[in-house]
Amino acid sequence: MSLRRLAPPDVQPASFAFNAENAEWARATIAKYPPGRQASAVISLLWRGQEQEGWVSHPMVESIATMLSMPFIRVLEVATFYTMFNLHPVGTLIQVCTTTPCWLRGSDAVVAACKKHIHPHEKTLSDDGKFSWMEVECLGACVNAPMLQIGSDFYEDIDGPVTEQMIADLRAGKALKPGPQNSRKSSEPDGGATTLTDGALYDGSIIGKYKVAPLAPAEAPKPKPPGAAT
Repeated sequence: MSLRRLAPPDVQPASFAFNAENAEWARATIAKYPPGRQASAVISLLWRGQEQEGWVSHPMVESIATMLSMPFIRVLEVATFYTMFNLHPVGTLIQVCTTTPCWLRGSDAVVAACKKHIHPHEKTLSDDGKFSWMEVECLGACVNAPMLQIGSDFYEDIDGPVTEQMIADLRAGKALKPGPQNSRKSSEPDGGATTLTDGALYDGSIIGKYKVAPLAPAEAPKPKPPGAAT
């Protein structure tokens, strides 16, 4: 963590301010904490600022420090400690899961597509300044591997060509549909459900069709003779 630094001065914006909606949200968030405890809102405000700007800048850290009556260095410590905060411009950040289940299902091809159409190195802006990508660990949808995350949305059941098309659509300003990118619905088996497909299981008509024999009463334990080992 000690190697994480804010972007160099030539990359930094001149200033930062929450937009009207986020400023109102920030005031309400800070008000949730008792007097003298406003610093507890620092992660929330940094995260909201990153959602607004895409990354955490020097002016943003300064602004949030002022809002929370915190020393600049204290807010900087938080921003540099947590890797969820981007300290450099990232554009649209594509996070590719490369944990074992995704790797076994072909995440190498997804990474290759990002290297080809964004930049050969992760965490580096594309030439047009619109995209970057990075490897992450376990996005939590292993049954739909491989997958990636963009913003707050997850895109599952992908491969190299699908990833290339997604990047092209994003460049063209087209909206992407989150979730499985094939015919799968949710996390059902690939190719469709194979069990519990009888509609009678759900419309109530099957009730009473199968009768289960009542359990026999349990036999009372026999008393042990005096002196017997327990």
